[in-house]
Amino acid sequence: MNYPSINMKLTGQKIKRLLSDAGYDVKTIQNYLHLSCPQPIYRWMSGKALPSVDHLYALSVLLGVHMEELIVSEQSWTYETVRLCSDRMVARLYCYYERLKQCA
Repeated sequence: MNYPSINMKLTGQKIKRLLSDAGYDVKTIQNYLHLSCPQPIYRWMSGKALPSVDHLYALSVLLGVHMEELIVSEQSWTYETVRLCSDRMVARLYCYYERLKQCA
């Protein structure tokens, strides 16, 4: 059995995309989370850090989704997950991977 882990880069991209699609900018999120500076948000979005559980919960409430929907697991890449991320190259590679699996 594999230990479940979080893909920080895709999680950050997914959070960034969901916030952007909902019309929120970094300054608004900073104020909402009562952060003194925006750097933690930029670190989350770039995949260099993950939000704390408190911040993850607050973001999920703001976006109207479950906390788990903000996280991308290393083991659970799906087209839907990758589609929400901003890295189009990753999305294309995933599509090719799925097609290759069908051929095998």
